[in-house]
Amino acid sequence: MTDEIATSAEAIENAHLPSIREVHTNPDAKCASEGGIPKALKEPTGRKSPAQWAYERIILYIQNFEKQLDNDEEVGMGFVGGDAGVIKIEGLGYYDPDLITFYGSDGTGAKTQLIQHVSQLNVMLRAAPKQVDQAEPNRIGFRLAKELEREDDATA
Repeated sequence: MTDEIATSAEAIENAHLPSIREVHTNPDAKCASEGGIPKALKEPTGRKSPAQWAYERIILYIQNFEKQLDNDEEVGMGFVGGDAGVIKIEGLGYYDPDLITFYGSDGTGAKTQLIQHVSQLNVMLRAAPKQVDQAEPNRIGFRLAKELEREDDATA
């Protein structure tokens, strides 16, 4: 790994610690930051690629969305600006420096994968009915969030 020379302004910008703020019309609405922010999201953003940084924040929003679902609902993702429909989110990943991918299935059960550049990222989370043969809804956000509490360096 080579060290890059940065101006003092770039060093300050790269060391910026992320922050989150939400305001809702309903004072009882659950905010994504409620219950604490995972360790990975408290790290300076300067060493993260745009893909990793988007991936980590999307996990937080998915987990918060799932906290608000009924036991007969799971998280789905609608495609903003397209007519591809809704997919049930079954996985999420990134490919540095700038791609995010969502794995899942559509309403017919067909395997689906969306690969998107971070500059085009628009995600709409939707409540979707869980599969009838499942006793409990699948909560992908809580599994994904475990990764954000990792002890190792997020950029390694």
